[in-house]
Amino acid sequence: MSYETILTEVIDGVLVLTMHRPERLNAWTHQMGGELRAAIEEANDNDDVNAIVLTGAGRGFCAGADIEAVFKAQADESSESSARGRNEGPGDWVGLMRASKPLVAAINGPAIGVGLTQILPMDYLVAAEGAKLSMRFVKMGITPELASSHYLFARVGFGQASELMLSGKTIPADEALALGLVDKVVSAESLVESACAVARSMGENPRSAIAQIKQLITANAAETDMQAVQKREMQALNEAYQSPEHKEAIAAFLEKRAPDFKAARQQA
Repeated sequence: MSYETILTEVIDGVLVLTMHRPERLNAWTHQMGGELRAAIEEANDNDDVNAIVLTGAGRGFCAGADIEAVFKAQADESSESSARGRNEGPGDWVGLMRASKPLVAAINGPAIGVGLTQILPMDYLVAAEGAKLSMRFVKMGITPELASSHYLFARVGFGQASELMLSGKTIPADEALALGLVDKVVSAESLVESACAVARSMGENPRSAIAQIKQLITANAAETDMQAVQKREMQALNEAYQSPEHKEAIAAFLEKRAPDFKAARQQA
């Protein structure tokens, strides 16, 4: 499939998605959201892709929503462009992130507003030195979205999440790392390579177990009923015992060889 606002490249089993509106610091549009969704869904259906990395072209990662393309269109709810944009958008983006193959963000520059909230539900965030991040919705008189009031709290805690959302301040990558907002900071030169390495280390594992683990994290992260947590875990474990990839892992261990999970899936 061809796209207008993103670029795609597969590197050793990792799909690298690049938001490609560099003249606008990759400002988000409904079209971009729809194209990202389509590319991720396509990657999830492609057995040769094990994981996904998202980055930005040029100086920016994603400088938030494109004011003219998004907010101006929203001001006229009856306009043809507004209706088309809503239909082309990312749909249940958070659900897609949590049901997808491993997703790693490679934050190469400013990640502002939706540029940040769209990656909070991803599995790992790598930022380049000099990158900046901001939940500046309050500055525009609006509120955060994409379940970011949950995921930001999960990453940085109550007080820090409150300050970031209520002040709308912008923080550099090293401060974001100290807060837990990002998981790793590397040089700009090694950013995509580092993100791909993390994504590959996740994606090379049994795919059924990856999906179940992501489901457990999603369901149990804010669960206070430990009986419910353990019930979900035991159900997932019993299902995992029956998977062809688990059986292949055991056979490979006993036969002292490297497992071939792809072949096990295909044979099943």
